Amino acid sequence: MSFFKDSTLMITGGTGSFGSAVLKQFIETDIGEIRIFSRDEKKQDDMRHELQARYPGHAKKVKFFVGDVRDLRSIADAMPGVDYIFHAAALKQVPSCEFFPMQAVKTNVEGTDNVLHAAIEAGVKRVVCLSTDKAAYPINAMGISKAMMEHVIYANARVAAERGGTVICCTRYGNVMCSRGSVIPLFIDQIKTGNPITITNPAMTRFLMNLDEAVELVRFAFDHANPGDLFIQKADASTIGDLAKGVQKLFGDTGTCIIGTRHGEKLYETLMTREERLRSEDMGNYFRVVADNRDLNYDKFFVKGEVMTEADESYTSHNTTLLDIDGVVKKLLTVDYVKEALGML
Repeated sequence: MSFFKDSTLMITGGTGSFGSAVLKQFIETDIGEIRIFSRDEKKQDDMRHELQARYPGHAKKVKFFVGDVRDLRSIADAMPGVDYIFHAAALKQVPSCEFFPMQAVKTNVEGTDNVLHAAIEAGVKRVVCLSTDKAAYPINAMGISKAMMEHVIYANARVAAERGGTVICCTRYGNVMCSRGSVIPLFIDQIKTGNPITITNPAMTRFLMNLDEAVELVRFAFDHANPGDLFIQKADASTIGDLAKGVQKLFGDTGTCIIGTRHGEKLYETLMTREERLRSEDMGNYFRVVADNRDLNYDKFFVKGEVMTEADESYTSHNTTLLDIDGVVKKLLTVDYVKEALGML
């Protein structure tokens, strides 16, 4: 934790699943202060009481700031003294973003720009922004807003690097199991009430990560980032059908009901595009996609362009390691939410 010793870390959207996981890993370390920035005072109060009960000797490290990333003044007012930022605030639900796309734009695009401008002005040392696999070849409003968010990140990273200031990078990951709005808690609730599991399309594939892996990806990016880098974790995946069977193997079989694809859903997810693979570096458990640092001098490309523009294939939930049902069960048992639901914690 040498980077964070006696430092101040801000987490935007900090009352969400990711923020809770970061607190679990960081609160008992030598970090100086953790600032939770979010707009929901009820969630902040719940988190405050939970921390006081669970970590009585460390809870005072956590400071709460009510504000909204859409409001530049509120994020700027919370910024003085911050050394590092994990930017997790976002609208993440695919169907709601389909129906209210401008809300996704205001939070995911404009809100990110506000956070980065405020960070640069305040002299924050490093910012790690969280993106999603849905930003690669996006077909839905949430993915499109996150793709645009990534371009905002790269543009601000370039400006900050030119000034020799804040290092800004991005992480992109797939579904985080049991995070807010994810399907596994829904499956468990349906089984516990004796109802069949509702499946959109059993052939769909999705990447599977637990919250600790999501935090580790962000920490890896924090430790290794150059300005504008994108970091991606190599992740296992499963079909939705096998995921449902894995949950049923643990909690009981109440049957299934195929309900069909919802608004904006893909058959499979892409973590890295063919174009990005050309700029990628294999770092073991992670890929680093280096920033495209070409400038606006387009004239030279009329004289000499680039021969290769894309690799043979993208990195998707269809061509990564697919877990079988037993593999899904093993993965599920790495998640605290599942273990608590089974009475194992």
